[in-house]
Amino acid sequence: MELKNQYWVLRHGRSKPNERGLIVSHLSNGVLEEHALSSEGVKQAQEAGYQLIKELAIINFPLEKVRIYCSPFSRTVDTAKAVAEVLKINPSQIQYSEHLRERYFGPDLELKSHEHYPEIWALDEYDSLVGPAGGESVADVAARLAKIIEQIETDCQGFAVVVVSHGDPLQIFQTIIKAAVSGVANYLRDGANYDHLVLSKHRTYALQTGELRRIP
Repeated sequence: MELKNQYWVLRHGRSKPNERGLIVSHLSNGVLEEHALSSEGVKQAQEAGYQLIKELAIINFPLEKVRIYCSPFSRTVDTAKAVAEVLKINPSQIQYSEHLRERYFGPDLELKSHEHYPEIWALDEYDSLVGPAGGESVADVAARLAKIIEQIETDCQGFAVVVVSHGDPLQIFQTIIKAAVSGVANYLRDGANYDHLVLSKHRTYALQTGELRRIP
């Protein structure tokens, strides 16, 4: 499969929940200002913006053909706005989508310690089609990400698309994009049958906070 756009993924900068060691994965909590970026996270987001400018210059790609799609969580909104400011893009042009929201880890883990993450990822390795109690599986997240990719590919052609989201969703985003482009499996279509062996490797594509990466 050939994509119509060039893609960069950007994990939000270091956030206040990161500093407090908290899992904030439900939309109702994620949009709160108290869970926004830390001062360090703002700097990371700005640095990502400057990095993108350099990478686009290398391939002689015009800044006016950059589009930003973003999760509605406060930490991702802050990140996208910081990048837009560096690129001199009007913040009103940022496209927000709940399909890019954080992976919901369930009521038992919401606002609990991030030390639970290894338990979730161990479950993913065992069965990526089953999530933590009351939460989303890798396959669940892949299904909603496929919808936003389809939307972007319909809305844009020949653009540099920056996808601002969270750790797990961006790992899964990379997994399904790479599978589609390499011909392993087309997970970008509605109703796709997900393969545990492919999705369970999403941690291979882990990102640090504020990390920008071109894909595939």
